[in-house]
Amino acid sequence: MTTTSIDKEIMAVEREYWDSMISKDPSVATRLTADESVIVGAQGVSTVTSKGIGEMVKSDGWKLKKYDFSDIKVMSPAPDVAIIGYHVREELEVEGKTLTLEANDSTTWIRKNGKWVSAAHTESVAGDPFGRDRVSKAK
Repeated sequence: MTTTSIDKEIMAVEREYWDSMISKDPSVATRLTADESVIVGAQGVSTVTSKGIGEMVKSDGWKLKKYDFSDIKVMSPAPDVAIIGYHVREELEVEGKTLTLEANDSTTWIRKNGKWVSAAHTESVAGDPFGRDRVSKAK
């Protein structure tokens, strides 16, 4: 696979976003989020403002310690739109407990006034697509 200039740009802003979660820097997350963005994950579907994402990043209930991306795919369906998808391994502290999370994520980036901002982000916990690895076996 050939890495293009846009691939490098998108991989860099995606990592900058994740790094802002490690450093708990709301200014970076705010700068990299569109005025309104869609977030989809295990907790459901929501929208968040750029200011709101800054508040989420600095909250105390969790701390991202480390992340590693693999299987990265970037595409640009239009000149000012790019989509990145990847597998992520996250090392977190949640409510004082250390845990590791494996997930598959994607972010849709749009170029606005020459800068990339996130317009949508999804995170799907990795595992059985039917959830059988998370279902209790009660009879």
